[in-house]
Amino acid sequence: MAEFNKAIPPGGEGKIKLSVQTKGYSRTITKSARVYTNDPAKKIVRLTVKAFVKVPIYVSSPKLTLHVKEDQSIAKVVEVRAELDKPLELTPVQFSLADKLTYTIKEIERGRRFEICFTSMPGPPQSYRGFLKLKTNYPEKPDITLRIRGLIHKKNMSKGPSRSGTIPSPTHRR
Repeated sequence: MAEFNKAIPPGGEGKIKLSVQTKGYSRTITKSARVYTNDPAKKIVRLTVKAFVKVPIYVSSPKLTLHVKEDQSIAKVVEVRAELDKPLELTPVQFSLADKLTYTIKEIERGRRFEICFTSMPGPPQSYRGFLKLKTNYPEKPDITLRIRGLIHKKNMSKGPSRSGTIPSPTHRR
């Protein structure tokens, strides 16, 4: 979002106000805006805003993707960390993929750091989507929703052509 003086006289000054929506961001972010001028030497000027967004709760991967071959399993870990100076509590509220995944919440550092380990269950080829919703004790961020996508690939039953795409020729006897 930008607010600016529409016209600035030659040699004059103007103001440009840039606003950045930080929802969904954490840590360092960089945003830029282009300013178009009638100055032949600088037709476009790029303004850059760099900011550090402090969030009450850091989540390493709010969106998780699991790819696995059928009849196999895979595990992925999401870190959840308190960024405020008070202990964090996590309480599972809703999990929509109980037939596809299991999860465990492990407290790594009391009230500060947690690891949520998702483990896929072996199954037939399919894709799925779902979520794990957690309640927190932080009024600044009362809940966390981890979105999960999974794809179980069909495992290769037979040996196909070689990597080059050619089929080896049979050997002949003389």
